[in-house]
Amino acid sequence: MKRLLISLLFFCCALSSAMAVNIYVAPNGADSNDGSIERPFATLNMALRKARDLRRMNDASYKEDIHIILRGGHYQVLETIVIRPEDSGTRESATFIEAAQNEKPVLSGGVQIGNWKKVTTPVNGLPKNSQAKIWVADVPMVNGNVFNFRQLWVNDVKAIRAKSSNGDAMLRILNWNKTEAACVIPTLAFQNLDKAKGLELFIHQWWEIANLRVKKLQVMGDSTKLFFHQPESNIQNEHPWPAPWISKETGNSAFYLTNAIQFLDEPGEWYLDVSNKKIYYWPRSNENLATAKVVAPFTETLIRLEGTIDNPVKNLVIDGISFQHTGWLRPSLQGHVPHQVGLYMTEAYRLKPAGTKEKPGLDNQAWIGRQAAAVELSYAIRTRIKNCSFLHLAATGIDLKKGVQDNMTKNNLFSDIGGTAILAGNFGDEGREIHLPFDPKDEREKCDVIFIENNFITNAANEDWGTVGIGCGFVSRTSIRHNEIENVSYSGISLGWGWSPVQNMMKDNRIVANKIHHYGKWNYDCAGIYTLSAQQNSIIEENYIDSIYKSPIAHLPSHWFYIYTDEGSSHFTVKNNWTPSQKYLQNNNGPGNVWSNNGPQVHDSVKQNAGLEKRFHYLTANKTAKVGVINEEHNEVIELVVKEGMQLNLPKLKELLAKNNMDSNAIYHWQNHYVIFDKVQDIGVMQGRIANNFPEAEVSVYHDMFYEYSKKKHCTDKTVAKEWQHIILTANLVADEKLQQEYLDYHITQFEKWPEISKGFCNADFQQLLLFRNGRQLMLIISIPKGESLDKLNPRTTANNPRVNDWNTIMKKYQEGIKGTKPGETWVFLSQTPNP
Repeated sequence: MKRLLISLLFFCCALSSAMAVNIYVAPNGADSNDGSIERPFATLNMALRKARDLRRMNDASYKEDIHIILRGGHYQVLETIVIRPEDSGTRESATFIEAAQNEKPVLSGGVQIGNWKKVTTPVNGLPKNSQAKIWVADVPMVNGNVFNFRQLWVNDVKAIRAKSSNGDAMLRILNWNKTEAACVIPTLAFQNLDKAKGLELFIHQWWEIANLRVKKLQVMGDSTKLFFHQPESNIQNEHPWPAPWISKETGNSAFYLTNAIQFLDEPGEWYLDVSNKKIYYWPRSNENLATAKVVAPFTETLIRLEGTIDNPVKNLVIDGISFQHTGWLRPSLQGHVPHQVGLYMTEAYRLKPAGTKEKPGLDNQAWIGRQAAAVELSYAIRTRIKNCSFLHLAATGIDLKKGVQDNMTKNNLFSDIGGTAILAGNFGDEGREIHLPFDPKDEREKCDVIFIENNFITNAANEDWGTVGIGCGFVSRTSIRHNEIENVSYSGISLGWGWSPVQNMMKDNRIVANKIHHYGKWNYDCAGIYTLSAQQNSIIEENYIDSIYKSPIAHLPSHWFYIYTDEGSSHFTVKNNWTPSQKYLQNNNGPGNVWSNNGPQVHDSVKQNAGLEKRFHYLTANKTAKVGVINEEHNEVIELVVKEGMQLNLPKLKELLAKNNMDSNAIYHWQNHYVIFDKVQDIGVMQGRIANNFPEAEVSVYHDMFYEYSKKKHCTDKTVAKEWQHIILTANLVADEKLQQEYLDYHITQFEKWPEISKGFCNADFQQLLLFRNGRQLMLIISIPKGESLDKLNPRTTANNPRVNDWNTIMKKYQEGIKGTKPGETWVFLSQTPNP
């Protein structure tokens, strides 16, 4: 028995020596310690070095897993932690970087700013009304230097870099002069802006934004020209897509100026005076700067896995770490002019004449770079990033850049992300032109076998509005599954790159069972799920997509979709996706796409099963507030006007509508005016097709739907008829612009100040009432139950409701008849064209 006991003790000792080794790190540790639980290291770098030495010296303890365990607390990272091939684990002995059980370690690239004081003496440039509200602090030294930054967090709430427009408001540019490389804006009422150092223009451009450093202002009375520094000036003025938007119908590109002390005029705003090493801030009402935690970002990338093609990083797990407070300074140094998904252009220009060997119709070329990320991986195999949180980041969260294979990014929280939460794949940022297909001969260059699963992404793309929740370029065998994405400024998921149906490395990709909602807050030409290029045997299936924001600045208000297969998208199966309607776009697709059973008829089980799997629902406790109006799909108005006395070829127009999946009977007519009222996949494309087929007609789109009554929304009885018929009328607003604005203001406040109007519509059983505007011309659509008569229903609007008569009397002074009406005639009815 004694001999057996000794043998068992020996066996246990031998077993323990072969078990996993634990290396501890703690905020109160010291790098002169040995990394034991009693004497932990202070930094992750020192723990990695010890693990590296264990493997280098063939220590017996490394034959099982090596666990680097971070105790809870704050670790300031002022230099990127680089994990090299020498830090790799093996299949039998992985390296873990993980949180201690039930503890929350934070790796932060931020620097705390303290010693705030109330401003007591006048500050040059600061608005007089702001002087008594502003606090000031010295900018601290970091690594021997005063540092610059573009973000600031106060008690983990992002503050606002001082800007010319308050709140979410933005003005519109007046013009863009490419010959002079100048932007023309309304002259702003701020003193001495020409002396402001570091002034920037933030401009909205279709599906992207741009940050342009202002070199010079030229005031010309009520307008001002802005000129910009290089390199962004050349790029902005030479590249064609996306460009500043100039449109009488939908408004020019929105903008604001930022980074001048003159703009520091509301709570939550801050300004950094780089020259004098001072930061100024106007606290919000719930903030006490004597006790607040104020953090500015310094480090752009906290951890970088940096393998090589011949010697990748392998077998590494990052588990339970919080990554916070990263910066991204490039826009302050070189501007930021992105092409798509936040990938900034390093060179771009229009091709004259169009066409390349690979793509004869191509009209532009561009080369790009990518934003910094909190965690970056290059040439890494069998890696896992799980149960982590990514909070308060200036740019990308995780970036799987190149040669990343067999990666799992799962069960993570992403919140308050300036750019894309999760980016993966090759985009050509190593110097390849963006329209070229990528299919490397060396398989090791590929991003392949990637699992992006059960991540909760909220409030992403909040600095570069053209970034996305999850963005993948050239990837293969990638599964994007059971993620929830909300509150993003553009698209939810973007998969693919290249704009081409030519075969490439992309294949066997899956977008399955994701929940995407509250997207498109600012930028359109977007979708819940968006794809590019050929992707053999790829699937979009059983996703739940809902609730796109109604952007106040979209270049085309209807150019949004639930699913959008864009240029070259090929060989996709798109099936069983639940969306509120079939508002999809298939733009210039390649072959092999199969669509089946998508839309509101899909079984509710798809909605219930999409998004995070049940055991990960705890992540949704981090939901962020939904701010803004949700866009509801509605019929569009397209008008064709021919010369007086001319007739339009109606059979030809009906045929064109049928070819574009529109109702060929949705045409209404009055004299030389022909109006189409129906759902349209892409109204801009449809306008072009109609104009091409009917050159004799002036074709207009009524983008501005400025008023909507709905029985579902505004009546006690919300039951709607199964079938509707539409009555369409048209009139003009008077030419006086002041009166036009009064008319619009009346309709903006009608439900609040004139509730009797909607009550009258409810009494009359009107199903819907829409008002559109194109310039001065109005288009009114009244929808009633099919088979009913407007003559019968309309008197009910005024029965026992005299204020409706008062309203109608007031409205008369704002309206007049369109050309061709009789004297005294205002609204004219368009009749529905009969079948041929």
